[in-house]
Amino acid sequence: MIETLLSIAFVVATATQLLYWSFIFSKLAFFSSQKYTRVNKSEPVSVIICAKNEAVNLRRNLESILTQSYPDFELIVVNDHSSDNSLSILLEFQRKYPNLCVLNLQEATSPGKKEALSRGIKAAKFDILLLTDADCMPSSPFWIQEMQNVINQDIEICLGYSPYIHAKGFLNLFIRFEAIYTAIQYLSFSLIGQPYMGVGRNLAYRKGLFFKNKGFQSHQDLASGDDDLFVNAVATNQNTKINLKSEAFIYSSPKESWRGYYRQKSRHLTTGTHYKLVHQMLLGMLSASHFGHYAFGLCLAFFPAYQSLVVACYLARMGVVWCLSARILSELKDKTLVPWIPVLDVAYQFYYLTFAPILLIGKTDQWK
Repeated sequence: MIETLLSIAFVVATATQLLYWSFIFSKLAFFSSQKYTRVNKSEPVSVIICAKNEAVNLRRNLESILTQSYPDFELIVVNDHSSDNSLSILLEFQRKYPNLCVLNLQEATSPGKKEALSRGIKAAKFDILLLTDADCMPSSPFWIQEMQNVINQDIEICLGYSPYIHAKGFLNLFIRFEAIYTAIQYLSFSLIGQPYMGVGRNLAYRKGLFFKNKGFQSHQDLASGDDDLFVNAVATNQNTKINLKSEAFIYSSPKESWRGYYRQKSRHLTTGTHYKLVHQMLLGMLSASHFGHYAFGLCLAFFPAYQSLVVACYLARMGVVWCLSARILSELKDKTLVPWIPVLDVAYQFYYLTFAPILLIGKTDQWK
C-alpha cells in the first residue's frame, strides 16, 4: 500500500515538474534577446544606489556607472548612516562627476533600506528610475541605454538580470546556480503574463508608478521587499517587460561564506509569504514538486518493483531540465554551469530543507 501511494506521489511530482519546464520555463529557453528592437530615444534616467558601509564597493564600482555612455543621467547615492569612510569617498567622486548626487542620512531610519530608497526616489529629477547596489558593476558602458530602452509609454517596468561574478569554490557555483534558477522563474513567469518579482540589483521603473501606488506603504513594516514586493504589487502583463541583452546585465559580488549567504537568503525569503496568492500557489507547487520528485523517488527506490519507474522518471525530467537549462545558460552567458546541472539540482534539495523554517517562522529586521 505504501509503495502505491509513493509511486502516485512521485509520478504526480515528476509530471508537475515537466509541466513547469515544458510550458513555462521553455518560454525563456526559446526567448530571443533580440526580440525587442532598439528604439532611438534617450529619456533622462535617475540611477539610485542605497549604500550602508560600502566604502570598498563604492570605490571599486562607482566609476563604471558614472562613466556610462548615456547622454542624460544622474546617479543618486543614498549613504544610509554609514560608519566607515563611504561619505568621503562619495564626496571625492562628486568633485569629479557633477552628475553624482549624494544624500547623506545621519539620523536613524526604519529597518531595511526602504526609507533610504524612498528618499532617493523623492530626490530623483527624472521619471525613469534605474536601481542597483553598491556591490554591482555594469557589464558594459551601455547598461543605462539598454535598460531604459525597454521603457516606453506603455511599459513602466523593466526586469533586468543580475548574475554573480564567477569565482572558485562550490559556494560560488551554488550561488550562481541559485541566482539563475530564481531568474528562470521570475523571467519565465513574466513571459507568460504573470510577473511577480524583480531584483533590486537591476530594476527599472517609472517614478510616477512608484508614487501612484504609494511606494512601499503596503509593506513598510517589512525590512525586505523593496524590490520584489513592489514589483509583485504593481507589475502586470501590460506594463512589464524583461531585458536579457548582455549589455544590460549588471554583475554582483557574491557572498564568500556560507554564513553570509544564509543571512542574505534568510532576509530575502521572508517576503515570499506576502506575494499575491496566485504567485504563492504557483511557486509553492513548483518547490513542492521539485522536492517531492527527489524525496518520493528516493523512498520508492527501496522497492525493487518500482526502481525502473524511478530511473525512467528521473531521466525524463533531467533530460528536459538539462536541455532547457543549457539554452537558458547560453542566453545568460554562463555555460560553465551546464555540466553541473545534475549535481546542483540535487544540492538544491538541501536549500529547501535549510530555508523552509525561515518561511514559517523567520523574520529579519535589518538589511546590513
